[in-house]
Amino acid sequence: MTDGDTRTDRRLERAILELLEQRGPAATICPSEAARAVHAEAGGDGGDGWRGLMEPARDAARRLVAAGEVEITQGGRVVDASRARGPIRIRRAR
Repeated sequence: MTDGDTRTDRRLERAILELLEQRGPAATICPSEAARAVHAEAGGDGGDGWRGLMEPARDAARRLVAAGEVEITQGGRVVDASRARGPIRIRRAR
């Protein structure tokens, strides 16, 4: 992983935690919200450039799960972060 990737990874982790902090304790976010925030922070054009950050955002969520910071849910239920396929939501760990 390059230094650029590491910085982006940390920005995505920070964006996830900041977005959750801005919401109520039971709120969830979509990884796309973090991807869009980091894309905009980097001077993104508001187009679809954030889509390239979707898998890195999901990876950031998985790292935060491993750190005990967040949970990944599907259909309102906590799922194994390593096995989650399809749309996911992220919430603070309970």
